[in-house]
Amino acid sequence: QVQLAESGGGLVQAGGSLRLFCAVSGRTFSSYAMGWFRQAPGKEREFVAAISRSGDFTHYADSVKGRFTISRNAAENTMHLQMYNLKPEDTAVYSCAARFSRRSHDYYYTATSYEFWGQGTQVTVSS
Repeated sequence: QVQLAESGGGLVQAGGSLRLFCAVSGRTFSSYAMGWFRQAPGKEREFVAAISRSGDFTHYADSVKGRFTISRNAAENTMHLQMYNLKPEDTAVYSCAARFSRRSHDYYYTATSYEFWGQGTQVTVSS
């Protein structure tokens, strides 16, 4: 079993930055590909960013490309989402997800691909 816990959300003005953290415990961190998803009120959950278990391959939603950076730290068993130039439309609950990955270079961008989820952290961007 894998446990995920997000932190780092908060309230920020448009144009500001936030760094989200996802702490992973329970199994071998390096065996899991990971991703970030978000869900705004009244909207469906959407993909934000994904990273392979090796950390060498990443993928982003078009809406965040060039503004967000996903990374992982094997020594600390954490994954991060650095967010720059935040916009009001980025307001949502952000959740991290993990799944076992046989191949080191694979990443996944559909929610149904993931086995484990965190509780989420709220990000609010004011205009």
